[in-house]
Amino acid sequence: MEGTRSGRRLGRAPQLWVGLALIAIFWPLNWMLEGLRTHFLFFPLWLGYTLAVDGLVFLRRGTSLLRRNWRAYVGLFVVSAPLWWLFEAINLRTLNWQYLGESELPFVTRSLLKTVAFSTVIPAVFGTAELVSTWGSVRRLRRGPRLRPVRPILLGFLVTGVVMFALMMIWPRIFYPFIWLSLYFILAPVNAALGNRSLAGYTAFGDWRPVLALMLGTLICGFFWELWNYYAYPKWIYHVPPFEFLYIFEMPLLGYGGYLPFGLELFALYHLIVGLLGVEHLQQYVQFEG
Repeated sequence: MEGTRSGRRLGRAPQLWVGLALIAIFWPLNWMLEGLRTHFLFFPLWLGYTLAVDGLVFLRRGTSLLRRNWRAYVGLFVVSAPLWWLFEAINLRTLNWQYLGESELPFVTRSLLKTVAFSTVIPAVFGTAELVSTWGSVRRLRRGPRLRPVRPILLGFLVTGVVMFALMMIWPRIFYPFIWLSLYFILAPVNAALGNRSLAGYTAFGDWRPVLALMLGTLICGFFWELWNYYAYPKWIYHVPPFEFLYIFEMPLLGYGGYLPFGLELFALYHLIVGLLGVEHLQQYVQFEG
């Protein structure tokens, strides 16, 4: 029955075919063309990824980020760019990654092109997380321990996040991994205090499926980020002492662990912004149920 419904939806998911076509065109170009190309090809390649994933979600669930609200979907791209610039600003201190070849373009030009590229981060992560949430193994996950957003726990989160962030800023070569943890610990209690949506709304009832979906979804995105970066130019490389061994593409194996909490940070940042803007109907825009 599920297969029949998916088959009927296949013809109503043009974003899947458009996305696959963009990947088929721009993946080879990004690897095979000479000279500067990734500044210009990154966005269409990752737009293809986001559309293809959105199409797969629609086939499996009958709904998706794009189909629920196309304006909100565009908004994900708008919000994504400044949020990733936040991580770029923190990286000025941690020096966790750097870009090779970007200096070959004027500062203003490359900044604009990077902003366009950064706009794909949140749509890719949230779309992939929704796709993961449709997996049977995730849907059947049993209830776990209940982590309620009570005052002592929220205060503990906040203190932990502030300490992590301070350690990262003071001793960046040692505590640089906290870039992927500290913001979530800081923002989770802030969102709870402001009445914004948070993952605590699930974990309070022992439902850890959204947390797992976000973590695995971001890890999948991380794999494709690193895969398509490998033969790209300009490209990024990492400095992750003392874990610079067992590389998969340009990323050391242990470095992939940073992707797991990154999705939680993006979820918290997005809902903080939506809450501050007072766009109440977008609080439930990203869905992990069913």
